[in-house]
Amino acid sequence: MNCSTTSQARPPSTQRAVLAALATSPLAACGGGGGAGSSAQGTAVAPSSAAFAYPSAGSDAEAARFLLQAQLSASDAEIAAVRAQGFGPWLQAQCTQPVGPTGWDWLESKGYGEVYNPANYYDSKTPGDHMVWNQLMTAPDAPRKRMALALSEIFVVSLNGLDFSWRSHAAAHYWDTLCAHAFGNYRELLEAVTLNVAMGYYLNTKGNKKADGRGSQPDENYAREVMQLFTIGLVELLPDGTPRMVDGRPVDSYTSADVSSLAQVFTGYDLDHSQTVYTVIPQTGGGTRRIPSTHYVRRPLVQVGNNHSQVVPVVFGVTLPTDPANGLKAALDTLFNHANTAPFVCKQLIQRLVTSNPSPAYVRRVANVFSNNGAGVRGDLAAVYRAILQDDEARAPWGLGASAFGKLREPMLRLVQWGRTFGLASASGDWKMNDMSNPGSQLGQSPLRSPSVFNFFRPGYVPPASALVAGAVAPEFQLVNETSVAGYINCMQGFISGGIASGDMKASYVQELPLASSAQALVDRLNLLLCANQLSASNRDLIANAVQAMPSGTEARSRNRVYAAVLMVMSAPEYLVQK
Repeated sequence: MNCSTTSQARPPSTQRAVLAALATSPLAACGGGGGAGSSAQGTAVAPSSAAFAYPSAGSDAEAARFLLQAQLSASDAEIAAVRAQGFGPWLQAQCTQPVGPTGWDWLESKGYGEVYNPANYYDSKTPGDHMVWNQLMTAPDAPRKRMALALSEIFVVSLNGLDFSWRSHAAAHYWDTLCAHAFGNYRELLEAVTLNVAMGYYLNTKGNKKADGRGSQPDENYAREVMQLFTIGLVELLPDGTPRMVDGRPVDSYTSADVSSLAQVFTGYDLDHSQTVYTVIPQTGGGTRRIPSTHYVRRPLVQVGNNHSQVVPVVFGVTLPTDPANGLKAALDTLFNHANTAPFVCKQLIQRLVTSNPSPAYVRRVANVFSNNGAGVRGDLAAVYRAILQDDEARAPWGLGASAFGKLREPMLRLVQWGRTFGLASASGDWKMNDMSNPGSQLGQSPLRSPSVFNFFRPGYVPPASALVAGAVAPEFQLVNETSVAGYINCMQGFISGGIASGDMKASYVQELPLASSAQALVDRLNLLLCANQLSASNRDLIANAVQAMPSGTEARSRNRVYAAVLMVMSAPEYLVQK
């Protein structure tokens, strides 16, 4: 999908000047530079408290700020609900809501499972893109979808690496698995991911065999990544997520021998075709091809043949059973209960939802909840989600002025926020939003389209030659360069005014159009819903003055005013960096 726009959509000179003025690097607002509020510390330090100091929102702006961390957008009704209920009750209610419509069912409802369709959907990744964008834009359980998206950046599976029959259905089932477990237990999620077909293909668990005695050894890919990326990380951690140091150096959390031994556990697994029905399809140019039904891509991997290793696995000094079922259970239990897992996972979830540089105290408080939700349960993700968002470090107003607090909004989250905020709808109902990974003409990021298992960016990424304060990181800035900055603005310019997919998907701006004649009122509304009132006074005035200078008096002119205001707000540093 190309986001380039026609010449008529190019901003007038006044708007171009404003966009240029707004184009101050958002890095300065995320811990860089020496401007007002900069700190010599790499992490912010929150006041300690046995109970939450900020149990409710004292203003619409505080409620909007909370919502933009907790889910995908903020609306007038949601702001009112948060203010009426308080943070804790609102979160509790969201965590107990049933899972919304699944991605799998949506694909089926659109005919993407029809084997005789001449589009050969069984060989296409595009329906997977349509599916996940539709889920993010329309699902009623937005908090669950926000948590699932965060988990998809830890347990990475990318459509880019799936090349087998019904790959989009496999991606949909993987996404549905993350959604189903988003507020469940991390141990159950870990097993569901391990035996998922999409993950089996992506990290080579599917078809992994024992040593054959002729030099072939079990594939170690999943064994390595389940430790490095999904549970314990590379180095031993203290309960607050900081590395344990010995003689001034961090200590490796596992050895190559641990990887090789753990790989024995993941041998023998393959596809479950017990419900598969094959269809013979004639091929262009002659011949036929047997296409399996979709059943197999959502059945867990099973032991097939005599391919499971009988080598006794010893991981972290723990001897694991050699039989497949008990060996897998013991291996995953060992990783789940490892001292690293709580701080390793919780810090990354904090980074995705709230701030790139959480204090060690913040990480420890959330990790404690992972270790014990208060009822003796380890790995309760709903409790972890609530702890992250209610923590004083997330809610305290001092974070708004702390240079090391906050994070760059990911491009895909900006687009979803825009769509949900302004009533994006698909006239056809098809939601044909494609892969938007091209940084020059699109967003530079697309859900379930990570370029590698290491996600779109690394948790510890530091932009080269940046002015970040000592010890600070800025993960999302790994996506930022001159090309991606211009690509984002050009892409959003086209979407905001012309819609997506040749206009099939357009935002309605029902609440904004009546405010078009009053530039200040329009900008105030956008500031609240998009930025939680965090635009600086100078940028508010800059945008409002630019809008006020535009022609008015007709519906078309009112729309142009709204389009311009939305684009300028979504290009402002205070929007791009979420605090």
